[in-house]
Order: sequence, then C-alpha cells, then structure tokens
Amino acid sequence: MELIDKVAIITGGSGGIGKAMATAFLREGAKAVVLADLDELAVKDAALGIDPTGQRCSGQACDVTSEAAISALTESTIAKFGQVDVFCSNAGAGGSGVLTDATNDVWQKQWELHVMSHMYAARAVLPGMLERGSGYLLNTASAAGLLAALNSGPYTVTKAAAVKLAEFLAITHADDGIKVSVLCPQGVNTAMGPKNLGDGMTDGIIEAEQLADVVVESMREERFYVLPHPEVEEYVRRKGDDVDRWLVGMRRLRRKSLGANP
Repeated sequence: MELIDKVAIITGGSGGIGKAMATAFLREGAKAVVLADLDELAVKDAALGIDPTGQRCSGQACDVTSEAAISALTESTIAKFGQVDVFCSNAGAGGSGVLTDATNDVWQKQWELHVMSHMYAARAVLPGMLERGSGYLLNTASAAGLLAALNSGPYTVTKAAAVKLAEFLAITHADDGIKVSVLCPQGVNTAMGPKNLGDGMTDGIIEAEQLADVVVESMREERFYVLPHPEVEEYVRRKGDDVDRWLVGMRRLRRKSLGANP
C-alpha cells in the first residue's frame, strides 16, 4: 500500500514509535493521521509538534482497552475525514515477572492491552474496509512475541497472542482486500525501551525514526512481518528448525542474564 491520500489512526501516539510513524506517514503523503493515547495532553502536544496547523495531524484521548473508546475514536475519524484506510494498533506497555510473581491483574491488563485492543481496532474498522474492498491493519507486537523476553512472562505471552491474532486476520481477510502486518521490533530508543536494555534482550537499540522507515517500506511491499531488526528473521527460522535446541539456548541466555553460570 502506498500512503498517499490515506487516512490513518495510530494508537500509542504521544511519542516514540507512534509519533515517528505519524511523521513518516505524513511525509509519504498521507491525507491525515489521528494520534490516540491515554494522555490527552501529551498526544495533542505530539500532534501539534508534527503538524502545527492541526489540519493533517490531530491528537485524541483513547483507552485502547475499551471497545467503546476504540469505536468512538474510529467514528470521530470517519466523521472528520470520511474513512479509515490504515489502523496502527500500537499501544503497549511492559509487564515483568513470571508465573510465581506476576499477579493475575498484571496478566489481565497485559492481555487487554496487547490482544483485545487489536481485536477492538479490527472490529471497528473492518466494516468500512470490507465495504470498500481495501484497508490496512498494522498491529504492534514484539520480537518477544516471536521468540521470548527473558523474565517477562505476561509480556511475552500476550505479544505472542498478538502475532497469532494478526495471522488470523491476514488469513481471514486477505481475499477481501485487507492487508495485515505485525510489527515485531527488538530494542527501540523510547520511554518503554531505553538504551540500557540488558544483555540478551536486543541486537541493538534503534531510533524510532529508523523503525518508522522500515514500517513504510514493509507496508509498501505488504509484508506480514515488519522486522526493524533483521536478525529476528534468522532467529525465528532457527527456532522452527529445532525448537528443543532453541529452548536450550534460551535457558542458557536466561542463566547468563541472572548472573549464573552459562
């Protein structure tokens, strides 16, 4: 998909990846980008920083774990711009711990944020997209969803579910003209993934602007996996070739991260 004259919604838009994608989309000729985030002041400031006129980029408060809020965001965008061509379901947050120390509340919040929010977004925009026979869903997951994030059970499991949901959407609606991609980065220099990520968590910290360029290129080529860290593709291949060997390696990496003997 080319972004020229397209209308996009980007959640998690007050900074980092969301803001960088909005800047890139407008540079590519998008008609309008609506940024959404929990923090209304921050997301409106982000939009004004991108487009001081407010004509092509605006900010709106939205709790993505609320289906009603996602529906309202979509409806207001359609009322202003006529349709939604691209929905980037990008909001997310870290969730540390494993089974013994992550509470049920943490697990549930991660599920609602990383899985249900993507489903709510698809439900909101699919009717219009199906009617037109075109549209693009870009869901932000993580390399952790394809591989694993050490000591972050809720995050890893829900990001894996996000990848599977994107696969299901792609299988179900490709023949309807709907394109689906899933963004799976490693470390990105944002508030959520600062430059001091520990050993074994990333092959390098990239800037959000670099990631946004990869997103634009991947959407143009309509690739399912959006991999700003290209090494991830090889890791996924190795995992598929021998999952038992991969698990041994991941256990070794975990021991190293805990300071134990490898």
